[in-house]
Amino acid sequence: MTIQVFGHKSPDTDSTGSPIIWAWYLNEVKGTPAEAVLLGEPNTEAAFMLKRWDLPKPSIISDVADDAPVVIVDTNNPAELPANINGADVQAIIDHHKLVGGLETKGPIDITIRPVACTATIMHDLIGDDMGKMPDPVKCAMLTCILSDTLEFRSPTTTPHDKAVAEKLAGELGISIPDYAEEMFAAKSDVSSFSDAELLRMDSKEYEVAGTKFRVSVLETTSPATILDRKASLIESMKSVATEDGVDQVLLFVVDILNEQSTLLVPNDLVRTVAAKSFDARAEGDTVVLPGVVSRKKQIIPNLKV
Repeated sequence: MTIQVFGHKSPDTDSTGSPIIWAWYLNEVKGTPAEAVLLGEPNTEAAFMLKRWDLPKPSIISDVADDAPVVIVDTNNPAELPANINGADVQAIIDHHKLVGGLETKGPIDITIRPVACTATIMHDLIGDDMGKMPDPVKCAMLTCILSDTLEFRSPTTTPHDKAVAEKLAGELGISIPDYAEEMFAAKSDVSSFSDAELLRMDSKEYEVAGTKFRVSVLETTSPATILDRKASLIESMKSVATEDGVDQVLLFVVDILNEQSTLLVPNDLVRTVAAKSFDARAEGDTVVLPGVVSRKKQIIPNLKV
């Protein structure tokens, strides 16, 4: 049977590119039939990556069948995976997030979780000498994943190893990192065609804090004003999105990539309390600026308090 390789729901660049990388490796190096798939529509930057390097968009699946062989990348959290994930035959996990727990496997599996900024960095190391066989478009996907997850090395999640791997890939490909990152971030910032609800779900993850369920949404952009101009309608849409998704509150952080700060939308007293307790930030109006806060994984989620 063909192994399905996928990342988390609301696929960002890493959860779109890493399945492509690993499916290539399984197919072409290991001789194991594999297919990259997605659990939703890729975000604007991930869609740019596919188009820029002429990579086929992976199929989108809604669930996995009993005993279907799968490899999970860029997450190990059951809440971010298909409903029947524990019915599938999980054969490997490759990830760079904290271990959440709750996944069941049919037998012993390979698990690689390393403290780097990007799953693609781990894959580079696991592939090793076979990187020489990788076609340039797949290498370009690997570079794109690393630059995305590190915000071109601005994110506090960035390690020297992420930077070294990205610079090595860029050198081999003849790509200028500053110029290419500018292309990527411009694509990520163009959200004009998306509805408010789509924006709130585009790059989001569900987390529970002291019994309160949040959808934590992050929009990384070089043009924060474009999103903040829509704050009134975004705040209004938070109510229906929260109801539909079975959470208590949507938290939206608009990350200003160039100025390395984020703006949290503050629709009510609950979020005002979250801002105060989590970031020591006093929100007087319907937004509050959080200097230096750019990483959901390292700076937002670990600090959330209600």
